[in-house]
Amino acid sequence: MENPTRALRVLVVDDETTTASAHASFVMRVPGFTVHAIAHSGSAAFAELSRAAAEGTPIDLVLLDMNLPDLHGLDVARRVRGKGDTVDIIAITAIRDLNVVRTAIATGVTQYLIKPFSFAAFSEKLANYREFRLNLGTTGANASQASIDNAFAALRSVGPTPLPKGLIAETLTAIGEALRATDAALSATEVSEVLDLSRGTARRYLEHLAETNRASKAPRHGTRGRPEYEYRWRPKN
Repeated sequence: MENPTRALRVLVVDDETTTASAHASFVMRVPGFTVHAIAHSGSAAFAELSRAAAEGTPIDLVLLDMNLPDLHGLDVARRVRGKGDTVDIIAITAIRDLNVVRTAIATGVTQYLIKPFSFAAFSEKLANYREFRLNLGTTGANASQASIDNAFAALRSVGPTPLPKGLIAETLTAIGEALRATDAALSATEVSEVLDLSRGTARRYLEHLAETNRASKAPRHGTRGRPEYEYRWRPKN
């Protein structure tokens, strides 16, 4: 059964050193994930997967570029599956060819992220993937139809909704990540301290999350004077 508190181990595979480092930096900014290794070729990726498995710390997720110096990313995915490795794969590539996309899906690629992308888009993919894992991993050996439906629904990004005037998508994502990263409810003051924002700014974003049903809102008991509210991330049903 999936441990909901364990950080998922990620292997970043990209031939460009700077790009690989940037993706690794992004991973470390998303709660619930850690970079286990970086590889710059297909053969290096295989070696890292084997090493991690031998050490008892198998890779959970591969961020796989399609253009590698020794192998195409699709060939890497095929060989991984051919060895019976069920590690999840997110393709990260500038390739938009539909044949490549279809083949990637056929080889077991979980999600497909097109370069260039923002941190907000990247973090949403990883957050959705983690929810996918949790939905499948908390039901024991046998999954129910509902748990399977919820798991696959988690992978689908909701289409962009215009934000109220004055709200920035990246800030909203960061505040959502702060709520997801803890089991405790957070106040606007606490969120402002974590993200170095003003309390008023944090409160406006938290109110938006509550109004769109992505966070619950409740008065914090025991506070004196003006009542303070606390907010808790609301998982997708």
